[in-house]
Amino acid sequence: MTKDVLLFDTTLRDGEQAEGVSFSLEDKFRIAYRLDEFGIDYIEGGWPGSNPKAVEFFDQIDRRRLKYAKLVAFGSTRRKRIKPDADENLRALIQSQTPAVAIFGKSWDLHVREALQASLEENLEMIRDSVRFLHDAGREVIYDAEHFFDGYKNNPDYALKTIVAAAEAGAACIVLCDTNGGTLTTEIAPIIEAARRAVNIPIGIHCHNDSGVAVANTLVAVQYGAVHVQGTINGYGERCGNADLIPIIAGLELKMGKKCLPEGKLQSLTSLAHFVAEIGNFIPDPRQPYVGRSVFAHKGGVHVSAMRRHNKTYEHIDPKAVGNSTRILVSELSGQSNIISKAEQLGLDVKEINEKIKPILNKIKELENQGYEYEAAEGSFEVLALKELGRHKTFFDLEGFRVIIEKRGPSDRCYAEATVKLDIAGERSLTAAEAVGPVNALDQALRKALRDKYPQLSSVHLQDFKVRVLDAQKGTAAKVRVLINSTDGEDEWATVGVSENIIEASWQALVDSIEYKLLRDERRGKKPHPKGGAKA
Repeated sequence: MTKDVLLFDTTLRDGEQAEGVSFSLEDKFRIAYRLDEFGIDYIEGGWPGSNPKAVEFFDQIDRRRLKYAKLVAFGSTRRKRIKPDADENLRALIQSQTPAVAIFGKSWDLHVREALQASLEENLEMIRDSVRFLHDAGREVIYDAEHFFDGYKNNPDYALKTIVAAAEAGAACIVLCDTNGGTLTTEIAPIIEAARRAVNIPIGIHCHNDSGVAVANTLVAVQYGAVHVQGTINGYGERCGNADLIPIIAGLELKMGKKCLPEGKLQSLTSLAHFVAEIGNFIPDPRQPYVGRSVFAHKGGVHVSAMRRHNKTYEHIDPKAVGNSTRILVSELSGQSNIISKAEQLGLDVKEINEKIKPILNKIKELENQGYEYEAAEGSFEVLALKELGRHKTFFDLEGFRVIIEKRGPSDRCYAEATVKLDIAGERSLTAAEAVGPVNALDQALRKALRDKYPQLSSVHLQDFKVRVLDAQKGTAAKVRVLINSTDGEDEWATVGVSENIIEASWQALVDSIEYKLLRDERRGKKPHPKGGAKA
């Protein structure tokens, strides 16, 4: 397949320079294989001259698993007064045995004089020698013109001489870098055009996001002739980060009609973004364009009403094109359309819902006035709706619980013990559990009581636990809202509880989470009922 734009991913090198990001060697392998499967053209594995982990990466990666991408080693031009074959950095690039290498050189005369302490002509020789050495060794050389935009604005003639030197020495592509991220989108086009006039090889773009326009700058660069795009997944990178390849890819494919992926791969864009976030130990950004959980979420009643008529009214693309989905939020701002749409998503009987819309909506508004929030708690909404419809089943009744917090010495950690007394379809159960926190102990005790009757609950675990103080002026007597995210390995759901007591609020959310799981399984035909059947 012929592509209009080639994608160069530098998550494993530039992305790892972000504060809070540290990929293990195994992490780097997993990301590289996933990028290759997705259809990225170049995967930059790191700078082998800078750290042992990068050397290990190139030594140990299973190159047979890379079916599509070219592996790239990164480095710099040679040092002053050092011949290329004696430069450790350039030798490390050769030893990495990658088909392509990316090296950066100085384009800004300020950097040449102040950072390199070299003359302008010396810098041009360093560029020529380094590119020629790597090219003659049989490598595809991608030349990153560092600080090109700042250099061009300060001394355009010299900035252009640097990329001409690289092109004449055998570079396959010249990548113009906005290294400080200070160039605005209005400045990009004329500089790209000047570079294209100066060299007759492909031009690429590498932007940082310090002015918040890295994605826009990248797309404009493509519009004006760049055919090679560099960035990182989710925009990870030093300072404010790099250009985020996720919205760039979607913009190229869906907005500009530029092919940059193999056929059918765009639909896995969302899963790729979330995969890399999870590997990096980040919660996926819910507002990340195209792939965030919230970007196709609709809350206002007017919006939802229009969406029921045509999804283009409030969605700029079909979410399925990037592997995302529409979500209808339910809150005190909701109209009847929100309730109907949410019921349809949950598989509830819409005709039945129609007759109870106003009571359900009034109940939601009443509870949200007390501090509940259902827009992010679909599990609790379904439990509430079924109760209002008279279709809710009680799988167990609480007779009582007790939570004890104990600190056994000044240097010891706190321990929590929870005891739960339940009536499970006429059978009394008393269970206890110990854990490091009170909510965890309560959760463990509840599961212990239910696991024999409902073995499917063993697959459920908590993914996230959030506490929000609702009226801080009341101090320690303030109401709190607890939001719990749960998963059974197949689906995810969220539930909510509100109380002046954080344990009580947590209990409400825990019970909703368990009931949601059991109700959903029953609706899907999974029916491990307790003895005597569930009580209506």
